[in-house]
Amino acid sequence: MMPDEYLVECNIDDDEEEEEEDDDDDDDVKKIHPSPPPPPQFSSTSSLTQGEIRDPCGLNKHLKIEFSDVLAEPVSTHSYDRVWVYSGIGFESARLWGYRCLTALCALPFSCLCGGLFALLACMHIWCVMPCIQVFHSCLPCVRSLWMSVVNIFIAPFCKSVARCCSGIYVVFSKE
Repeated sequence: MMPDEYLVECNIDDDEEEEEEDDDDDDDVKKIHPSPPPPPQFSSTSSLTQGEIRDPCGLNKHLKIEFSDVLAEPVSTHSYDRVWVYSGIGFESARLWGYRCLTALCALPFSCLCGGLFALLACMHIWCVMPCIQVFHSCLPCVRSLWMSVVNIFIAPFCKSVARCCSGIYVVFSKE
């Protein structure tokens, strides 16, 4: 758990008019300029058209990581600007090319494995599970009537006999 002194409130305003008004009010506050964005070929927010979206359901929103999400320098300590820019470029290129190389090696075998697993699950569900459920649904009325007969013939008289035998037992507590 982080202490409250390390927490920073970030207000994000999209309106430039409000920023201009805030600039007039806060002249005595030192402005901190963010690091320059990485070049477009290394940016994780690439411009995809609607037909190229590969995660339309948003299953992997948690993997949209920027350089500033992982590394950040506080105001009191800054490295050289070039070091910061090259670190950002190195991070983005290692993330991009590492992902590309790993998917080139693993994507085809893993997708075949997942496809085979889902095919096996679909086959088991269609040819084993659902027929068994349908058989149970059609046989359960017969089984239910048979079970009720067994309960009424054997178990109910036994329970009544035990209840009559135990009904004559009285327990008395006394203090000595």
